[in-house]
Amino acid sequence: MPHWSMRILLKLVIDCDPDAAWRAVHSPRAVAELYGPVLDLAPLVPGGLPTSWSPGDDVPVELSAFGSVPMGRQLIHPSDRFVDEPEGRVRIFRDSGIPLTGPLASLDVWDHQMAISPAAGGKTLWRDRLVIGGPTAPLLWPVLWSVWQWRGARIRSLAPSWAHDETTERDAAAEA
Repeated sequence: MPHWSMRILLKLVIDCDPDAAWRAVHSPRAVAELYGPVLDLAPLVPGGLPTSWSPGDDVPVELSAFGSVPMGRQLIHPSDRFVDEPEGRVRIFRDSGIPLTGPLASLDVWDHQMAISPAAGGKTLWRDRLVIGGPTAPLLWPVLWSVWQWRGARIRSLAPSWAHDETTERDAAAEA
């Protein structure tokens, strides 16, 4: 059976500064807002989700659609990379985890990268790349492409609120 490798790409200018976008890609809470209410992300470890994804973490999560339809389990394995370009620093968040169960577990490759860099007017250039591979990649690509288009719309709509997340997290920590 042939091995397929396919890409899904987004390139957006979003209405927040790069620091806020960088915090958002590391925030399990921001990820939950991004996919909610369609997709829920629940921790599979007793301590729950971390406050922030950290490079080298292995975080198993359970995914469900609309709060009740099981979609499988996924391992989130983040890493960070930085590239200096003439336009400014590009920060790259990579999730090289893998679907463990469910429909996406038929994929051999799951490589999701988000590149955050400055854009004009204090905004952010957000580049999102998902590479999937395996014999079922051609069947899953149209579904994931559609999800990524929806995801892009959610990123655009939520980005202005991300500038307030740092203050909210700091206030919550001070109250504890």
